[in-house]
Amino acid sequence: SEENKSEKMSRLISQFFIIKRVLPLYQVNHPCLLQAGRLLSTSHIKFCEEAKPEVTKKTSNLTVRGTDRTKVIPVETSLRYLRSAAYKETYGEQPVWVLYRRNHKGPHPPRKTRKTCIRAGIVSTGNPCPICRDEYLVLDCNNIELLKQFISPYSGEVLSYTKTGLCQMRHNELLVAVERAIDRGYLTYDVPFRFYDYSEYYTPEKSA
Repeated sequence: SEENKSEKMSRLISQFFIIKRVLPLYQVNHPCLLQAGRLLSTSHIKFCEEAKPEVTKKTSNLTVRGTDRTKVIPVETSLRYLRSAAYKETYGEQPVWVLYRRNHKGPHPPRKTRKTCIRAGIVSTGNPCPICRDEYLVLDCNNIELLKQFISPYSGEVLSYTKTGLCQMRHNELLVAVERAIDRGYLTYDVPFRFYDYSEYYTPEKSA
């Protein structure tokens, strides 16, 4: 009946107020019991993950355009390039290293050039050396016209990298190509003059 419902509601309300008054006193006298019966609540923090930029084919092609050196150019192609009109228009009648200028800090350049201009198959510098900047200039023992540009006409020795501006890797390749061309007879060279110690062959004359 409605009377019973109202009685139950009044009892519940009275019990609620009694508990509300007694609870602080009970908490002071028995703190351990209440701490054990407390409800635990946990919260989780979700961090926003940064979206990784999608690398498309167009962006990858833009970074590699004009700097890719993974393609191997044969020596025959380099020989035809040296006789082409594009080579004469670019370099004229001068060697390929004449118009090159090193890019360095301060008025005095470093003693050694950089180790290499190409890393991971890509030109990694804004001012590559005369060989690394042109992919059709191949240093090989059969490419005599290119090798002669790096040999002094007066002494017959290979020009220093401080004058030509070649990186250390290309300069070492140049030395190997020149030695192979000399061994195969493609390049002529002067035999170095040898000094003999004649005291090993003749006994000194005794003075009278």
